[in-house]
Amino acid sequence: MQKYESKKQNIYSLDVLGDVETGRKNLGPEMPVIVYRLFMYSMRDTLEQQYGIEKTVQILRICGKKAGMEFAEKVLDLSLDMDTFLIHLQKTLSDFKIGILRMESFDDKKRKAVFTISEDVDCSGLPILGMAVCNYDEGFLDGILEKYTGHSYTVTEIDCWAKGDRVCRFEAVEGSN
Repeated sequence: MQKYESKKQNIYSLDVLGDVETGRKNLGPEMPVIVYRLFMYSMRDTLEQQYGIEKTVQILRICGKKAGMEFAEKVLDLSLDMDTFLIHLQKTLSDFKIGILRMESFDDKKRKAVFTISEDVDCSGLPILGMAVCNYDEGFLDGILEKYTGHSYTVTEIDCWAKGDRVCRFEAVEGSN
């Protein structure tokens, strides 16, 4: 068993998160989405109370980006050409039950892409809250794109289930981070 040593290794590294197969022999690696959401939204609420909405959004994006970079490095095949990579990413996000990804557009000249994620683990089925809530997802996609392309992106959710939309839509713009 690998020991976590602060400052030497990232605790969010997939190498440190444990051997789930050994540790959860009876329950297995999955848990209900509602439990994940209890964790995510109780943490979000606490952060908002402590630091305000703007700082909370920033923190969730940073966390998502770290996770996205780790996920890309350890789970995805970064050697694939763009078209094949997008197919691979779609399948992987679906296999991990994160959501169903689709690329709506990509402007190579402007280095801008628009993605949708349906059945998003963070928000699909939420009541209308009047605001986009998938800030962690923004960072997660940002981290994946940066790891794959080697360029920094800013990913912004422009449509969200929590705003009354039935799909999450994200705009990714290269170099605006």
